[in-house]
Amino acid sequence: MIARMIATLFGVGYLRPAPGTWGSLVSLPWAWLLHVIGGLPLLVLGIIIAFFKGWWATAKMTSGSDDHDPSEIVVDELVGQWIAVLPLSIASWRMGIDITVMWPGWIAAFALFRLFDIWKPWIIGWADRRGDALGVMLDDVFAGIFAAIGVVVLAGLYHAL
Repeated sequence: MIARMIATLFGVGYLRPAPGTWGSLVSLPWAWLLHVIGGLPLLVLGIIIAFFKGWWATAKMTSGSDDHDPSEIVVDELVGQWIAVLPLSIASWRMGIDITVMWPGWIAAFALFRLFDIWKPWIIGWADRRGDALGVMLDDVFAGIFAAIGVVVLAGLYHAL
């Protein structure tokens, strides 16, 4: 029961179509809330806790199943999406600015994370092909890292103009 609640983000994973996109979308206000309450340190702590709880919940939900990554498991999207918005939290934390001012970065983080999570290039695809609960979590961690790098690159291009 608890594993299912964690893995599906309290049922968000059952929304159709595109449960992964719904999971990513729902993750954004939670990332904002963590940042507002505790800044960058709380968001980083949230990512770490969500990763390990998500790994556990995914392992529990897929135990004895042939499907290592059922579509209703979206806790991995939460972790990856939170990683994708880390550059925004870092900038806000370091410069003392309101994180919502960087709203184009939120859109870029969402779009880039979904792109890399669906496309699964290079190491993202490797993690996905592991076929286990750790792979389910890692492919989204890597997609989140790629998206975060993309957010930084886009911000740099924006400021260079």
